[in-house]
Amino acid sequence: MIRQGEKVYGRESFTAKAIGILPSYNVYQKTYSLLQQSQRWSREELAAYQMQALSRLLDHAYENVPYYRRVFRDQGLVPGDVQTPGDLNRLPFLTRDDLQKNLPDLKARNYPESAFEYVTTGGSTGIPVGFYYERGASRAREWAFMKTQWDRVGYRFTDRCVVLRGYVVGSQKTGTYWKRALLGRWLIMSSHHMTEETMPAYIDRIRRFKPRFIQGYPSTAAILARYMEEHDIEPFPMVKAVLCGSENLYPWQRDLIREAFGCRVFSWYGNSEQTVLAGECEESTRYHVFPEYGIVELIGRDGRPVEGPGAMGEVIATNLTNFVCPLIRYRTMDLAISAEGPCTCGRNYPLFERVEGRVQDFIVTGKGDLLSGITMNIDTKAFDNVKQFQFYQEKPGEVVLNIVRKRTFSERDAEHLYREVSRSCGDDVIIVLRYVDDIPLTARGKYRYFVQNLPVHFSEREVVTVEHVSSDVSA
Repeated sequence: MIRQGEKVYGRESFTAKAIGILPSYNVYQKTYSLLQQSQRWSREELAAYQMQALSRLLDHAYENVPYYRRVFRDQGLVPGDVQTPGDLNRLPFLTRDDLQKNLPDLKARNYPESAFEYVTTGGSTGIPVGFYYERGASRAREWAFMKTQWDRVGYRFTDRCVVLRGYVVGSQKTGTYWKRALLGRWLIMSSHHMTEETMPAYIDRIRRFKPRFIQGYPSTAAILARYMEEHDIEPFPMVKAVLCGSENLYPWQRDLIREAFGCRVFSWYGNSEQTVLAGECEESTRYHVFPEYGIVELIGRDGRPVEGPGAMGEVIATNLTNFVCPLIRYRTMDLAISAEGPCTCGRNYPLFERVEGRVQDFIVTGKGDLLSGITMNIDTKAFDNVKQFQFYQEKPGEVVLNIVRKRTFSERDAEHLYREVSRSCGDDVIIVLRYVDDIPLTARGKYRYFVQNLPVHFSEREVVTVEHVSSDVSA
């Protein structure tokens, strides 16, 4: 006899297979089944699973990956010398530069060439990086982890979902900026055509589609939410949650989206390299780090592990599932704040209080300190007559605020805006207002609020230099 829980899981799995979004259904099903059990494991059970997975990865990397064979030999180590995740600090970091220079030697020799799927990051840090997924497996595992996260807010594969994630759909010629996918369950909408003129059509189409979820970049969801707020448009009644990822979610964005849509905002954090994945839960906005996905370290500016809740460090991550191109102690260039657990949801996962964003999203003050954009109070009346904005820096201690003005923008708005932003940045940062006609999206349809044109490093052993580094504002 099938228990009710198994019956529900079986129906979800069948639907997932039928709509064709999973490259390898067996990989997805195996991973998803594991996560339904492991999310309720004790700390000891999770630690035992993680160490077993790490040992298997290190043995494989030593035997089959030329780059790591050299790393172990250079350090005078063998995989058996790593007895706990804490022993990983005996191995060096893997930087993006290392990944670029050594990619051929990071490919596992015991896999056929057909197993390698070449992938690149978007280059939002200024360094586009290439690496490999396991074809037909990496994306399936990722779906299993993502589905497990979205389960926390009730998402099902059969639910209707609006997607606002950087796609280019339709054109001004046709006047249609969306298309349906996954047997009509998803409405993929173009983020490149969201203007004052087209927004009423977007809202009308969403309302008629009656989605249960909206999935999008925070910046794209915020554009829609801002328009709805400014025009007193009622929330979409069927939307249960807005699923935000692939960009940093700022507090003012969360508040704006929640108020405009009248529902929960669920955020997750990860990277294209698939080295770390974390998301909120049913009861908290803290990020729950999947220990089954990878091992995460937070490293301070001195290169040592940070201690205690509230400490900020760079996320150093080791993926436990990608054997075709292992990434061990990978420097993500992301900063996060540690949190004390466990969470009241019952999961014994490591926690981030919040993700501060990429190192390149920080402002460099005149003293060389790093100022996080997430702490800035942007959701103030000072921005009421601003259509778009973007912080841009190419000199330490000086930040240009690019502004696309609304027709109602006045000199009083400029003075108010200058005072508010200067107060947020502090006395060690000079603010320069610059009026522009447009702020373009990136090639992947993202809206960057911070463009850093300085080579910023989190570690104190790396010096922030002031040479000009070419950077495309729209990248």
